[in-house]
Amino acid sequence: MAWRDTTTRRETMRAPARAAADQAGPPARGWPTVLLRVTGAGLLIATGAIHLDLYLTGYRSIPVIGWLFLLQVIAAFGLALAVLAIPSRLAAASRLAAVAGAGFALATLAGYLLSVWIGLFGFTEVRTTAGVAAGLLEVAAFAVLAALALAPVPANDAAGFPAQIPPAITRAAGLTATGLALVALVLFGLAVAGAGAAAPAPAGTGLQTATIGGTKVVTNAKGFTLYWFAPDTPAASKCYGSCAQYWPPATGTATASPGVPGKVGTIKRSDGSPQLTYNGHPLYAYIGDSAPGQARGNNLNLYGGLWHEMRASR
Repeated sequence: MAWRDTTTRRETMRAPARAAADQAGPPARGWPTVLLRVTGAGLLIATGAIHLDLYLTGYRSIPVIGWLFLLQVIAAFGLALAVLAIPSRLAAASRLAAVAGAGFALATLAGYLLSVWIGLFGFTEVRTTAGVAAGLLEVAAFAVLAALALAPVPANDAAGFPAQIPPAITRAAGLTATGLALVALVLFGLAVAGAGAAAPAPAGTGLQTATIGGTKVVTNAKGFTLYWFAPDTPAASKCYGSCAQYWPPATGTATASPGVPGKVGTIKRSDGSPQLTYNGHPLYAYIGDSAPGQARGNNLNLYGGLWHEMRASR
């Protein structure tokens, strides 16, 4: 009987501790989950910052693409705030925010890949430092936020909704997310390697004219519209680096087909290569023009100044 009394006393002493634990609720999710939340939100903020910089430096003037960049910025910052601000005790909502953030990162990367491979809404992307950085951050954001979405949570959240995922589903989802991250990384690498720098403008050997939208403009020998850059001077181009990838300098000999008014000449770029000029304006093509007869670069404000189609005049 003595041992029974001892056992009873021990159980009586443990009962308050168990009751306190029950009132305290499920154990905290721990530092690994907190680290995933902070890292995932930080990666979303970083991608949003890159897109905001591109938007402000000129992408806002590109039809459709400008609005898409603005929406990406808003979504990135909004989802980052949701991932950070929704408390862990609202497990279902916290998991949903992580899933939305991961999906956003993957969708943004898909848009970049499409713009590199086939063009998107008339805009063709090339390899730039900002694009590569954003792509890597998006792959990382997807991986981190997918891990956060699959991390263990309390059985029920504060609102009473079941938040636990069966182990079999968790394993399957984890394998799927890992596979998607690897596929995304491989496709991103292939896209970056294949994009390279923009090819030189298909200038041929001289200049021609064409009527586009009721305006007579100067084109290269293959019929692509040529543009001039407002910050340039008659003797120097101000478009180098990433700018020259989107606006390849027009090259060739200083000749013009019969009927082309104005003065044709050349200047030397910083690398010593010749660039065609027309009436004192260095000439460029635009990678967004995929065929003759297009002038998608007209009046765009990119890389520090306005771009205008080169009108044929004396």
